[in-house]
Amino acid sequence: MRYQQSWISHTHSLNLSLNLAFVLMGTWEILLGISSTHKDSNTHTHTHTHTHTHTHTHTHTHTHTHTHTQYRHVCELTATPPACSRNTSCFQDGILSPCLSLSLCLSRSVSLFRYNGSLPNGDRGRRKSRFSLSKRPKANGVKPSTVHAACTAQAAKAISNKDQHSISYTLSRGQTVVVEYTHDNNTDMFQIGRSTESPIDFVVTDTVAGSQSNSDTQSVQSTISRFACRVMCQRTPPYTARIYAAGFDSSKNIFLGEKAAKWKTCDGQMDGLTTNGVLVMHPRHGFTEDSKPGVWREISVCGNVFTLRETRSAQQRGKMVEAESQELVDGSLIDLCGATLLWRTAEGLSRTPTIKHLEALRQEINAARPQCPVGFNTLAFPSMRRKDTPDEKQPWVYLQCGHVHGYHNWGSHRDRDRLDRDRDRLARDRDRLDRDQEEREQGWSRECPMCRATGPYVPLWLGCEASFYLDTAPPTHAFSPCGHVCSEKTAVFWSQIPLPHGTHTFHASCPFCAQQLSGEQGYVRLIFQGPLD
Repeated sequence: MRYQQSWISHTHSLNLSLNLAFVLMGTWEILLGISSTHKDSNTHTHTHTHTHTHTHTHTHTHTHTHTHTQYRHVCELTATPPACSRNTSCFQDGILSPCLSLSLCLSRSVSLFRYNGSLPNGDRGRRKSRFSLSKRPKANGVKPSTVHAACTAQAAKAISNKDQHSISYTLSRGQTVVVEYTHDNNTDMFQIGRSTESPIDFVVTDTVAGSQSNSDTQSVQSTISRFACRVMCQRTPPYTARIYAAGFDSSKNIFLGEKAAKWKTCDGQMDGLTTNGVLVMHPRHGFTEDSKPGVWREISVCGNVFTLRETRSAQQRGKMVEAESQELVDGSLIDLCGATLLWRTAEGLSRTPTIKHLEALRQEINAARPQCPVGFNTLAFPSMRRKDTPDEKQPWVYLQCGHVHGYHNWGSHRDRDRLDRDRDRLARDRDRLDRDQEEREQGWSRECPMCRATGPYVPLWLGCEASFYLDTAPPTHAFSPCGHVCSEKTAVFWSQIPLPHGTHTFHASCPFCAQQLSGEQGYVRLIFQGPLD
């Protein structure tokens, strides 16, 4: 990972102590998968000029330059027009507190796919759709030290010592290898997982494609590990961030049982894979307009890179890929078998839109007063606050052709004969609105009155997670079949990215809702009609 640097220039006369208030710090951000990102600027430039004039008409001017570095961290889904200022939040003591920092998709930031800017019930504490990582007041990183190859007293002590980090590899019922970890003053450690225990900095839950609330996921058995992975960030330049499978529990231990894939390396160390694994994909050519999909790899407990197993939980590991690294870069995707995260750097986020920019684009579209070509009523995208039901003026689109209309309840082609026979009964149906909602959810085909093309007819929603955007262009394309709207290059990029689904399949998904894309391209260009006057 690279950290964005912003230079803060101060011109002082005779008072150098003021400069001590500015210290080198970093902020990481993570975007999770699952789905939307709000952008806040991580670049802050302040210029203060103080000129002290003495009675001898003598002017002293001293200029001092200080560097303010931020690193940022995404499952959501998440990562600006020319550098603009953003309000971000920084992570400290397990809580995202308001301050100027980054966002995980967040700047170095991490964003979750599916959530389009916020969780259904709001972002709270360590459970958010995007996370920001900041340099900790005190380093908490660890590194491997002593290896105990037998069940010795020292090994038992390492496991029971709550002040000692350790990883236990159970080879058989009577043999366990324990690797002690010692404090590392040069790194900060951040942990991600399903557990709400204190060692987990960022709590993630399973992403269910298309679900609208947390209640939709309660009946789903989670496949995300309670202590899924850990990220180690260097505290000094170049502020590299590396990912490792598995996280330490409340007792500062990691246990790999008999059934977990594990082995001894050529240098005598132990390594292994977690049950469902931690997969990472680094995009080729970075997270830019020229980005291309990379290759999905699996990361081991010690940070080594492997080809994928035959199935997600197979005991036989893939082949080691020595030429590749577990170092996270802008646009790296992290899959935890149930949630996908997007990692964005501060430098990368500076090229993506802020939430204010997206709001300005929304207002610009509405100011053009697009009209329904049939009803001639003015259409308008609703505010970017999270909503689950369409507004009265909300635009709808025929996904087969891209023509944008207002909502209407005629033209359905699902079981045309049956609808013709029951037309009178349907007209009297007092539950018409409920039936229309069911029709939308089932993707009933409709015939476009403009071009006669038949296909799904869905409401349009603006993609609000800014870190998922590749550029700052206007939202002109919509994903199919969900109707989330974004720029053309953003739609093209995500339609080419195969995201893990289940234990052994991959398919392209909308980053804003995690729904599998359909159609020839997975997206459609929108065709608006302007006002006739």
